[in-house]
Amino acid sequence: MASSKLEVKVVPGSSRDCVAGWLGETLKVRVTAPPERGKANATVVAVVAAALGLTNASVRVVHGSASPRKTLEIVGLSASEVRRRLSEVAG
Repeated sequence: MASSKLEVKVVPGSSRDCVAGWLGETLKVRVTAPPERGKANATVVAVVAAALGLTNASVRVVHGSASPRKTLEIVGLSASEVRRRLSEVAG
């Protein structure tokens, strides 16, 4: 099964949950959850999974769980398909 890595920059405590857009090769994701006890990480996974049309189980944080810069692993899509789908919803 295809899998890919995605670099994200998380902005916790935002006014809404959304895919904000691309910063070069890094995806900017805004989440309302605070950066405590994994709340922001769980919300990032949910936001990215929903934007890609996948279940939350298909997306996981593999690096940077305590940092605003994270690496996500996405199972089931190629890197080019991930980029295409996220570019469609980035606002």
